[in-house]
Amino acid sequence: MAAACRLAAQGHGVALIAPPVPEDPDLRTTAILQPGIDTLSKAGAWSGMEAEATALAVMRLVDAGGVERQPRENADFRADEVSDRPFGMNIANTAIRAALEARLTALGIRQFTSPATGTLSRMSERIVRLADGTQIAAQLVLAADGRNSSLREAEGLPYRRWHYGQKAMVFAVHHPRPHEGVSTEIHRTGGPLTLVPMRDRDGRATSSVVWMTPGPRAVALHRLNNEDLSAELTQETMGIFGPLEITGDRAIWPIIGQIALRLTAPRMALIAEAAHVIPPIGAQGLNMSLADIECVAALVDGAADPGSDRLLGEYARRRMPDIALRVAGVDALNRAAQAESQPLRDLRRVGLKAISEITPLRRVAMRLGLGA
Repeated sequence: MAAACRLAAQGHGVALIAPPVPEDPDLRTTAILQPGIDTLSKAGAWSGMEAEATALAVMRLVDAGGVERQPRENADFRADEVSDRPFGMNIANTAIRAALEARLTALGIRQFTSPATGTLSRMSERIVRLADGTQIAAQLVLAADGRNSSLREAEGLPYRRWHYGQKAMVFAVHHPRPHEGVSTEIHRTGGPLTLVPMRDRDGRATSSVVWMTPGPRAVALHRLNNEDLSAELTQETMGIFGPLEITGDRAIWPIIGQIALRLTAPRMALIAEAAHVIPPIGAQGLNMSLADIECVAALVDGAADPGSDRLLGEYARRRMPDIALRVAGVDALNRAAQAESQPLRDLRRVGLKAISEITPLRRVAMRLGLGA
């Protein structure tokens, strides 16, 4: 939807093939960093979701990997050190989707709900076949159909996938202490536990939780009632926020990593999770996808043939190094967060301390995190 809005706002004729989403609400929130906000603004969609957003002023990393369950090292990365704007904004996925749907309607974008079943490349266009028999011709096809992309599979584009043995639980919590715009990522064992600021609910401070932990433990935690899970989470967060209270529903899903080894085929480019999948660390996932979209938009702006081999080659040259860097970086961070042995936990603490206290490293880390 974001790609369709961005390109249609630029003046291109766009058709969107998007089967309807399940009726169950998306319980997650997404932190959209400033480059992503710029892309959504150019798409004309940001104004429709901005009112639901919560600013992320500080990214706090907490190492709690000692023998005792208590913070050993805190590192605060403040947005005002590198910009006059916050790092980004945290927004419920339902609000993002609603704003994009409204923008699709306002732009008059043609939408098809029957899924794609295959494609055929011709000299000047690519034909996409839908399950209901419809055929759509386009100079350029963007495959944004997820980690199990049917278009990528149909074209035989290679990719690599790996598993971490983790699952992530997602839900919201109330807490007595205000979050003050601080996103807190706690590293102990098994994976990071992150609390991201949300808008207050019913006058109470609220955060979105993403708790990554080994699969069997995640399943056991997910089966707990709200009271017992709240107690377990309060202990895991070491009382940083005070007693936590689960609010609303929760979701759980397996964590994988994935990267496409080729990003293009004749008149087709892979974007978003068709191209890359990473664990939910550092707010990189959707923001990498928005970077893909912005790259495509810059390349096709004014292009006589937006699906030419030259243009697609340039897309791959621009995006592949950044994608590979971020996939590898998030993979390393997740494996460090999973560390069980005490020597590895101590090494992780030393690394965090160095990044926090060495100013050049600190600034590089913040700019990389923002997408620079």
